[in-house]
Amino acid sequence: MTPWPQIDPRGMGRVAVLMGGMSAEREISLMSGKGVLAALQSRGVDAFAFDPAVDDLAALKSFGAQRAFINLHGRWGEDGTVQGALELLGIPYTGPGVLASALAIDKAMTKRLWHFEGLPTPQWREVGALIEARAAAAELGFPLIFKATHEGSTLGLKRADSEAEVEAAYLEAARYDSRVLVEQFIVGDEVTCGVIGAGSQARALPLIRIVAPGGNYDYEHKYFSDETRYICPSELPPDEEARIQDLVLRSYRALGCRGWARADIMIRATDRQPFLLEINTSPGMTGHSLVPMAARVAGLEYADLCLLILSTAALDQPHGGVAPHAAASPALPPEGAIPTPTLPTSGEGVNSPPPRVGEAGRGMPALGRPGGGKGDR
Repeated sequence: MTPWPQIDPRGMGRVAVLMGGMSAEREISLMSGKGVLAALQSRGVDAFAFDPAVDDLAALKSFGAQRAFINLHGRWGEDGTVQGALELLGIPYTGPGVLASALAIDKAMTKRLWHFEGLPTPQWREVGALIEARAAAAELGFPLIFKATHEGSTLGLKRADSEAEVEAAYLEAARYDSRVLVEQFIVGDEVTCGVIGAGSQARALPLIRIVAPGGNYDYEHKYFSDETRYICPSELPPDEEARIQDLVLRSYRALGCRGWARADIMIRATDRQPFLLEINTSPGMTGHSLVPMAARVAGLEYADLCLLILSTAALDQPHGGVAPHAAASPALPPEGAIPTPTLPTSGEGVNSPPPRVGEAGRGMPALGRPGGGKGDR
């Protein structure tokens, strides 16, 4: 296996680890951010916690931030808004830029772009009212998945297997968003694939196959349950895994992503056709998170993964005052996706142009300010 690049922590400068925020995923963001903060500090990085729900982002300058590791999830974190503010401040940040982030947070827009690029994704409709949801269900057929268009972490996700279940599924998704994605449910294996890097240097991590109780990979099973099984290496045939990794890289590049992200895929049982579901441009970094799991299989421990991601921090448009190293990414292992090592094993629809038919936060304790007691974690 090609070794990972060695990153010098001294070249990272003073780093703000952004966590918390105002989205419905605040709780997970705090869990991710605290893990990343501790990992960076363990490698000697001058890192501090920063919660945009406590301090204005403009305060990053007074705190001396030279880079930002974005651990914010959902709206006001991975939707291009924070990325745009950091662009104006001239502070390089992890993950995709403004446009790619704004596209990826919008599941319907992401699917439109993938469809245009000829990439497979389940048929869907975007709706804004129950009557539109019923019409979409009649057109698409069952089973269906209802999702909040602009949320992640499976918030608002609910399956409908019949007309009688459409109302409950729609209303659950509509709790989190005024726009709801109605998508054909693909019966088969669920896998996820992380990516690190940019452009032709982007590399896919080993696939993880997800086996949730009853096939229900909801918010609780994703972050808090020990019943969900994550199989990595995936135990898929090597040629099938390679094809899916290539598909994920194409989907990542189509959106203009850089830094890192993670795509979710369903493999149809009847013919092994993979379908892209969505892409997460600020993946979780908790104890249940999937990018760290796949990176470990590829030979990269959690703290080193955090350091590698930090080293890719960049600006879409570098301007005066930005150190030259800040917008540069390290050289990643060459030639295709990172291979999956041989380790002991553990334990319907096609594209069609969809016509359009037709915010919440948790009160979590805020982190302290950097440089003042609780903020220095």
